[in-house]
Amino acid sequence: MSASQGLMVCWVVLVLLSVGTVLAGGAGVGWGVWVLAVGKSWLIADGFMELRDAPWGWRWGVLGWAWVVVGCVGVLV
Repeated sequence: MSASQGLMVCWVVLVLLSVGTVLAGGAGVGWGVWVLAVGKSWLIADGFMELRDAPWGWRWGVLGWAWVVVGCVGVLV
């Protein structure tokens, strides 16, 4: 698969995850919104930012940030 095809697949999956987030929020499934949001952040980090081959510190820093945000919002809400 070429780089442009890989980015197209990432884009399509991001669109589907975004639609799923809207549907989960509309159905009142709060945990589904959080899971899909973390999934989107993982796809953005590994797909678009291409951190899958980066040093682990960078990758886990970016991916860990999504969990920090979800945790903080979960505590505050």
